[in-house]
Amino acid sequence: MERLASIVTELEEGELSLEDSLARFEEGVRLAKVSQMQLDAAEAKVEQLLAVGEDGPITEEFVE
Repeated sequence: MERLASIVTELEEGELSLEDSLARFEEGVRLAKVSQMQLDAAEAKVEQLLAVGEDGPITEEFVE
């Protein structure tokens, strides 16, 4: 997240060349996708933890 914030700052400052701006943008997109995948995985785990079956809370172990 820190690197992504740094990239946004660099792009907003507008002092990079077009080539460097495109490289930073590409890196930012990759970082954003990885972050979204991690967030999605965390949300899925939370949903499993909060799920309640007919017989009470689910007690299965999580496999990573």
